[in-house]
Amino acid sequence: MKQIRAHQLADWLADESQAKPLLLDVREPWEIEMCSLSGAQHIPMHLVPMRCEELNPDQEIVVICHHGGRSMQVAMFLERKGYASVHNLAGGVEAWAAEVDPTMRRY
Repeated sequence: MKQIRAHQLADWLADESQAKPLLLDVREPWEIEMCSLSGAQHIPMHLVPMRCEELNPDQEIVVICHHGGRSMQVAMFLERKGYASVHNLAGGVEAWAAEVDPTMRRY
């Protein structure tokens, strides 16, 4: 599992020459209602083991949560399941709001 910083993810998403990763947001529905990254797929952490077949194991995946703890656990789980390239968004949406999008609602 690789760690990716918010500004690195922003650069990746803005780079038209690179394939976009799947953004997997593992926060709870009430958290998603507060703020989220555009285009993210939402699967709450506790449902990932039952729904991981919905994810392409060959696609680059960036796992997202509030601060990076839950997403790190999910990223490690996906790696153990054989997913090829999994990244954890270090600092989560909190870091995204602080480093990339100061208009994002924080909680």
